[in-house]
Amino acid sequence: MQDTPAEQRHVPVLLDRCLDLLAPGFDTASPIALDATLGMGGHTEAMLERFPHLTVVGIDRDPQALELAGERLARFGDRFLSIHTTYDNVADAAAVAGVETVDGVLFDLGVSSLQLDERERGFAYSFDAPLDMRMNSQADFTAETVVNEYEEDQLRDILRNWGEERFAPRIARAIVAARAVKPLTTTGELVEVVKSAVPMSVQHKKGHPAKQTFQALRIEVNEELDVLSRAIPAALETLRVGGRVVAMSYHSLEDKIVKQEFARGARSSAPKGFPVELPEHQPTLKVLTRGAERPTEEETATNPRAASARLRAVEKVRTTMKSGRTR
Repeated sequence: MQDTPAEQRHVPVLLDRCLDLLAPGFDTASPIALDATLGMGGHTEAMLERFPHLTVVGIDRDPQALELAGERLARFGDRFLSIHTTYDNVADAAAVAGVETVDGVLFDLGVSSLQLDERERGFAYSFDAPLDMRMNSQADFTAETVVNEYEEDQLRDILRNWGEERFAPRIARAIVAARAVKPLTTTGELVEVVKSAVPMSVQHKKGHPAKQTFQALRIEVNEELDVLSRAIPAALETLRVGGRVVAMSYHSLEDKIVKQEFARGARSSAPKGFPVELPEHQPTLKVLTRGAERPTEEETATNPRAASARLRAVEKVRTTMKSGRTR
C-alpha cells in the first residue's frame, strides 16, 4: 500500500456537497481555507482545483499523511501549505498563511483511510498488528499501554464512554485476566480476548464484536474527543463573518460535540424571560443543514467507508469580542 499513490488510496466522502457548502465563503479575492484533517489530501485537492484563487492550509498530526499529501498537492505550489499539529490549533494554522481569520474550515473526523490501510498502525481489527493506534506516529502513548497498564475500572469506563460498549465490564475484566498471564501486544490477541467476553448470541448482530473496543482505545490514545471539543470553538473563532465550517463525523460521540457547538452559536444568548433581544444576544451562526446529512446509497455503494458519515455545516453571521462586545 505504501507505493500506491494517495489519490488511489482514499475516496473523499461527500466531496461535492462539502465544496458546495464551502463555496459561498470563498467569494473573496484571495480566500483561505483550513483543511483541519488533511489526511491524504483528497478534499484539499478538490478545493484547489475548483477554486483557482484559493489557498489551503492542511492540518494533520500524522507525519506520513503530511508527506503523502504534500507529494500529491505539490503541483499547486504555494497555494497549499501544511502544519504538523492537532486540529484544535487552527489559529496556528491560520498564522502559517499569514492571517488571523479564514474563509472556510473543513473537518473530516475519525480515523483516516491511510491509518486503516497501514496494517502496522494497529487501527484495524481485521488483521493482526502491533497494538499501536497512534495518529501521530511520533507520540509515545499507544494502545498497548492502555490495555496493559490501565486499571480495570479505567478500562471499563473508556469502553463504555468512548466505545458505547454494552459489555464494557465483561471485556475489561477479560483484558485484566488475560494480561495477568501474558501482556497483550497485538490486535489479534485483543480481538480474541474481546470475543471471549462477548456472548456468542450477539457477536455479529452489530458488526465485528471488537469494533467498539477498538474505537474506544483509538479515542483514548489520541484524545480525539478532547481535541474536538476545543477544535470546533477554535475554528468558529478563527472564521470571518460570512465564512463557513463543514464537519463530517463518523460516530455519535463526534457528532454530538459538533451538533452542540453549532447549536450553541445558532441560538440567542438572551437570558430566559429577557424582554428584548439585544444585538449582543443575537446568534453568531446560521445552520446550513437540516439535521445531519447522510451520503446517498450510490456513494455508500462505491465508497463503503462513507456509510456512517454525518455532515453538518454553519455560516458565521456575527462575531463577538471575547469581552462580549460585538465587533
